[in-house]
Amino acid sequence: MEEHLRFVVHRIKEKLWFRPLLFCIVSIGAALTAQLADRTRLHELVPDIKIESLSELLNIISASMLVIAIFTVGSMLSAFAAASNTATPRSFKLIINDDVSKNALSVFIGSFIFSIVALVALKNGYYGRAGLFTLFVFTLLFFTLVILTFLRWVERISKLGRMGHTIKLIESATIIAIKNRLLSPTLHGIAISAHNSDNDVINSNDTGYIQQINMSALQKIAKEANAIFSLHVIPGKFIAAQQPLLSYNCATSDVTIETKAILDAFTIGNTRYFESDPRFGIITLSEIASRALSPAVNDPGTAIQIINSHIKLFSMWNTINAAAKSDDVLYDRIAVPEIVVTDLFEDAFRPIARDGAANIEVMLRLQKAFHILSKSDHKNISLASYFHSSQAFDRAKIDMKLEADIALLKENCLL
Repeated sequence: MEEHLRFVVHRIKEKLWFRPLLFCIVSIGAALTAQLADRTRLHELVPDIKIESLSELLNIISASMLVIAIFTVGSMLSAFAAASNTATPRSFKLIINDDVSKNALSVFIGSFIFSIVALVALKNGYYGRAGLFTLFVFTLLFFTLVILTFLRWVERISKLGRMGHTIKLIESATIIAIKNRLLSPTLHGIAISAHNSDNDVINSNDTGYIQQINMSALQKIAKEANAIFSLHVIPGKFIAAQQPLLSYNCATSDVTIETKAILDAFTIGNTRYFESDPRFGIITLSEIASRALSPAVNDPGTAIQIINSHIKLFSMWNTINAAAKSDDVLYDRIAVPEIVVTDLFEDAFRPIARDGAANIEVMLRLQKAFHILSKSDHKNISLASYFHSSQAFDRAKIDMKLEADIALLKENCLL
């Protein structure tokens, strides 16, 4: 239940309306609680604030904040469209979750709500002398916050949706996903091994991507049934109806497994999420490279930048994997498959090798990447580097027309 609740809360926090809603609640609270100062002896210490001056300041905020909020939304939509058109539509999730833009929209809308509520209360004599002074202080704080937020947001909006910024966002999200997965390769379960039995299978009723697996719920079911569950899926995997989600083996034959409870432990949807799916981040980066290498765009520099990002990610994979301690097993009745490094290499480098086969600059940078990764201490990364180096050269031989380019590329291959 805790895992599923955390997943749901995270999805809600991603919504564009979530932070503005919280800030609106805070704004309304600030406007109304200023009156509490009238119940203290603060009125004996503070200066008298004219209602007209405070009303004028609140009118300025209310008149400008709604316009700025609309302008903010328009600028964000333009950035979203630019990121989808120049990079990949899969980057939309990260662009829309930009903290600076969300905070700016929240401050602007919240300040507008604050000014409206405060004006209504002010015109109806809600505040005394101390309340007016407190409201004046709150108004100055909101005004200062608006100015600082606007300055910070203007600097961010100049980057939002740009290719370099989008690549950085995807790379950062993928790094977090890789770190999380390497610290728990089997999602705190046990590793899949030959002795894991698959006598009985539970199939999916839905078609889509595995977004989240409630491991604690599955552990509880398995423990009650004295069974071992072997998962056939991990977050990010696409599954169709009637395909197996897990297989199980019970110690006793007279135990009934609650199929519905098991199905409810799997969240299946139409989209993938970066934080629990390292492959999704790598695939998204490769999509950007493929688009950059298309004849319509013809931007090999972006493809080379993506190759550099892949080098960073796989080098970090090797470093974290070597430094990571053994996974803490919290779910000893659930066997979970690990991510296969060769699959990650396919996701990362095959699209670039295919779409950039005729470009000598891209292919040379790709071979240099394989040289770097071939020296990895991770055996599978090293072996995959040799395999994909040969594959990339074979593709280039077909598409390249100049023998000198082919000869130069051959000199840099891991052959």
